[in-house]
Amino acid sequence: MRLCSTPLILALALGLPVSAQAADSLPDIGTAGVSAMSVEREARFGDAFSRFARANQPVVNDPVLNEYITDLGHRLLSQADSVRFPFRFLLIRDDSINASAFLGGVVQLHTGLFLYADNESELASVMAHEITHVTQRHIARYLESRSRSTPLTIAGLVGSVALAVVNPQAGMAALQTTLGLKMQSAINYTRDNEFEADRLGLRLLHNAGFDPNAMASFFQKLADKYQFASTPPQMLLTHPLPASRIAEARSRAADYSARKVAPALDFQFAKARIMVRLQQSGTRELHKYFAGQAAGNGTWLPEAARYGQALSLLAINKSDDARPLLEQLAQTHGDNLFIIDALTDLDNADSRHDAAIKRLQRARQRLPENKVVMINLADTLLQAGRHQDAATLLDDYSRRYSDNPLVWDLQAQALRPLSDESAFRRARAELAALQGRYDIAVQQMELAATLSQDAMQRARLGARLEQLRRQQQDWDALRN
Repeated sequence: MRLCSTPLILALALGLPVSAQAADSLPDIGTAGVSAMSVEREARFGDAFSRFARANQPVVNDPVLNEYITDLGHRLLSQADSVRFPFRFLLIRDDSINASAFLGGVVQLHTGLFLYADNESELASVMAHEITHVTQRHIARYLESRSRSTPLTIAGLVGSVALAVVNPQAGMAALQTTLGLKMQSAINYTRDNEFEADRLGLRLLHNAGFDPNAMASFFQKLADKYQFASTPPQMLLTHPLPASRIAEARSRAADYSARKVAPALDFQFAKARIMVRLQQSGTRELHKYFAGQAAGNGTWLPEAARYGQALSLLAINKSDDARPLLEQLAQTHGDNLFIIDALTDLDNADSRHDAAIKRLQRARQRLPENKVVMINLADTLLQAGRHQDAATLLDDYSRRYSDNPLVWDLQAQALRPLSDESAFRRARAELAALQGRYDIAVQQMELAATLSQDAMQRARLGARLEQLRRQQQDWDALRN
């Protein structure tokens, strides 16, 4: 389907001092954070921040890439202790090398990480580090400690940190004003928690089946590349890399058994997809680059190189050249979601909607709950002019996955030409709420309730309207 953080500030929010010689077992933090920042409250802030991010950052709404990073994140989470709430993994369209964590299980990855990482273990090492910041409740524990020494509310502190993740310069000013902290204090907080996140993240990395050496190798590449740079990438500002940190990561990796990890095809599929569709520099010649890689002139797996070549050809409207490449891939990887999605794009580009719908319906029988298949099918039904079928499909899907903005966007498109104005307004309201635009969400939900012809439905919409109004109050408190 075709769709279209922070320097020192975030680090400032990531820390409580710990001994560098602490045991590898997770520390028992007991009730730390409960008085000012309970787990339930942290989860609420995490939900609000995900909306804040969608409203202020170029969050990628690509179902295949989102599924990939979510699966990768859950593979790491399966080895983590103290997972207190569901995690959200957001992909930000930004070629810079950066990642960040926030309250409530929100982890952001820049697309630039894929462009720079050589393998899946390197990408996973960054995710493991950020996951550990959350599971160790570094931000929550820090905010609690600050709330005891300042008259400010937790909401005000969280608002400053959230702004820092989205807008580093404004966030720096807000936090310095809010907390009155000196730069050295921020650096010290950063260093302590970075070492802890490295240490425990490395254990996650190994236990999840990745190469434990990948963390040190990724660090070393960053350090070598930007050793003399006047403007280092954001990741080196948010995650400082002193030599001791690299050395410790390398030393700890040596404590684990050696492991040779084969190249991951899905990682290379994801990297190729980002290079073609989301890289911010010109990509018209990428089909030549991938053709060379497919011929064995590089480090790419042949299948991934052919996939990248096919996407590049589709991007310059050469579907006839892309088709044999994708059909060849489908012979051996027909169940792979990257291939299913690309074949759908190919058929839709050639107005072969019926063929795409049949393929997706077969895939849905194998994968009845899969988001990529469902969203591709709904989008193809829309392109085929089958708005009622798309609306019916999405109505059922939105009941189970109400936190997916792409679902509500497609639902609004499906309902627009139909006669159910109330349902159309409701879809627009839910989409706006997920993007943090509560003024629009409340307005549209009021219209939905007014326009409904069914008394029971009006009651449900009225109850949802009151929820949105309460969320708007929380949202305004966080932003202000």
